[in-house]
Amino acid sequence: MIKNENDIISLIQEDKWMMEILITSKKLNLPDWWVCAGFVRTKIWDVLHDFSQRTPLPDVDVVYYDPTNTNESYEKELEKKLKLYRSDIPWSVKNQGRMHVINNNPPYSSSLDAISKFPETVTALGVTLDANDNLILIAPCGIHDVINMEVNPTPYFMETKERMVIYEERIRKKNWQSIWDKIKV
Repeated sequence: MIKNENDIISLIQEDKWMMEILITSKKLNLPDWWVCAGFVRTKIWDVLHDFSQRTPLPDVDVVYYDPTNTNESYEKELEKKLKLYRSDIPWSVKNQGRMHVINNNPPYSSSLDAISKFPETVTALGVTLDANDNLILIAPCGIHDVINMEVNPTPYFMETKERMVIYEERIRKKNWQSIWDKIKV
């Protein structure tokens, strides 16, 4: 049973594969870096569904915040570096210092700010390792929805009709209920 943030942290710490992903990501020495979204959500939902096999991820999202270098080609270089360590992982590296332009938002102030503006509360999650390799979890919209398997838009996406259309389209395309039948949308 997953009841709180410490339970989520323990789940990830006990998962050798997830810890290897985090240790590998840390090697890039990026500012304000997090492995986020489906990486965390999928683990929680797999456990809550008693899956014995990990649900494959379409990508492993590594985000960081560096407004001083917003060149997308640098992100591709970082993905290549990660592939040298772990070629079996579908890495996706995105600098949140530039993603506001792609998402048609005002500039983000940090990775936490950017994650808080992800479409779904269950995706607005991130984990990182501190200098002593302690696992840190951020959940700017809380963990209630993800541990109760309730898919809702983030407060940011509820602000406008245009964002809600994007949210609804994503939910339809993701079709998470076809994998995790206990979730409520």
